[in-house]
Amino acid sequence: MDSRIGKLYPTTKFMITLLVVIISIFTPGYVLQYIMFPVFLIISFMAGTTKQFLNAFFKSIFIIILFIFAMQVFIITNEDQTPIWGFIHFSQAGLATSLSMTSKITAIASAIMTFFETTKVKDITYALEHAGTPRKVTFLISSTIQLIPQMSSLSRTITDAQKARGIETEGGLMTRIKAFVPMLGPLVLSSIQQTEERVLALESRAFSAKGKKTSIYVLNKTGLDIALEVLSVILLIGYVIWRVM
Repeated sequence: MDSRIGKLYPTTKFMITLLVVIISIFTPGYVLQYIMFPVFLIISFMAGTTKQFLNAFFKSIFIIILFIFAMQVFIITNEDQTPIWGFIHFSQAGLATSLSMTSKITAIASAIMTFFETTKVKDITYALEHAGTPRKVTFLISSTIQLIPQMSSLSRTITDAQKARGIETEGGLMTRIKAFVPMLGPLVLSSIQQTEERVLALESRAFSAKGKKTSIYVLNKTGLDIALEVLSVILLIGYVIWRVM
């Protein structure tokens, strides 16, 4: 996040992400959408987040893409289907549908993952507050963004504690299920405890107090940010005009 891309103002990166999402959804075909993946892979390489980008993509998005592809091409019934074996068949219409759906998912997911991997939560919070967003709404958004990483970190800590006590947490599916059930209790209780601690910390910092808030952390918008935002708006307007006409 210390790269040139990571230092861009959050709203600048958000506008670029929004532009990619809109173009990916409303552009016919799938070639442009699939091109977005290597483009954002290059961007993540320049930002130094290639490993996080690939891990997040292949551990989640790629599995969803494979599932959609298999269902649309080989399972869902279409008029042009060709039987292969049993309920499995091949459909050209299903292939076209799967390419359209998965390309959009690939492009949108690549843009969103790059945004969050190159943007700190405190930068998003600062940008929202600076834009006039109520502090409670800002806190809700930042807490939601941090929820999954916090739960993941907490579950790893509990898993390590279970391993230290001799509980099997790795192995087959049934072994993992048996290890997961006892982890739910400590996970929920720890989450509640952290929530209570967070509430006390916020109250001690006068979170609910009225009046203008001050912050030591300052994030300035540069000329490059302004230029990219203006360019994003121009491209979006041009794209809308092109699609309408």
